[in-house]
Amino acid sequence: MQLNRIYAPIQEDLARVERQIKSVTEVDSSGLAELLSYILTGGKGIRPALTLLSGKFYHYNLDLLLPMATAVELMHTATLAHDDAIDHSPVRRGRPTINSIWGEDKAVLLGDYLFAKAGEFAALTGNLRVIRLFAQTLQIISSGELNQGFNAFNLEQTRDQYLERISSKTASLFSLAGESGAILSQAPEESIQTLKGYGYNLGIAFQIVDDILDFIGTEEEMGKPIGSDLAQGTLTLLAMLLLEHYPEDNPVKELFNNHDMPEGDKQKRIKQAIELVRNSSIVKQCYKVASDYCAKACQRLELLPDNPSRRALKDLADLVISRRK
Repeated sequence: MQLNRIYAPIQEDLARVERQIKSVTEVDSSGLAELLSYILTGGKGIRPALTLLSGKFYHYNLDLLLPMATAVELMHTATLAHDDAIDHSPVRRGRPTINSIWGEDKAVLLGDYLFAKAGEFAALTGNLRVIRLFAQTLQIISSGELNQGFNAFNLEQTRDQYLERISSKTASLFSLAGESGAILSQAPEESIQTLKGYGYNLGIAFQIVDDILDFIGTEEEMGKPIGSDLAQGTLTLLAMLLLEHYPEDNPVKELFNNHDMPEGDKQKRIKQAIELVRNSSIVKQCYKVASDYCAKACQRLELLPDNPSRRALKDLADLVISRRK
């Protein structure tokens, strides 16, 4: 299943979102324009597509949905700029990051600019519920990032804490996309909650699969070095399971307890952890968890009108779970 096929019901309007995003680069400052042109490229467009698809069930008002879909994607891009600066990441989507080329100060300010621009687009909807939801989502994402920072290299974390963190950092934005699209299409409250829940559960599954790929993918596929989560001291579900499987002689435990070790030793521990995960049942276990969340995302879609968008949402969930499975 290809994204273009899934996006068929909103393909032309998704292209309009892309044009709106491109218009953001048209600023007077040549330095800012260069930064914006660099970062506002690539990406799969899943979040704006979800906004548009969620708006297809009732009153599809593109005058409202187009700026909201643009706002969602700009918010996502802003989080990437900040994440990379915080993590000192050298690569994103197969290219050097903003912070690695222009510096962390400019990356943070660029992220701030994009958050503000996203808020401006959200305000164009004139819908106070959506505007408030946008602001709340930004708070949730920021709190999730802070939570991750405070718990870097902390082995005393539970699965519930992991799920809470990824719900803040990833699922909240998917939830915003689904809920705002439904609100702006004048959907009944039950349908709004259905699409909010779909986005939330899809976002959880998406992040779990991303965490899986950080162990079993390639740098070419991921667009960044494999094992990045371990290098940053982020305890994902796979690392938790690895600690459970090997409670004593465990490279994750060694890395987290001695994270100031020389870089060569650190990379050795990361490589050992990756090999242990790949040669165990952990990947299968994590795909099962992600599959359960995708199933949960889709279980209430039957309450929505039967149209191509409903089928596209089901296909999108299938695609999320099938990445590198």
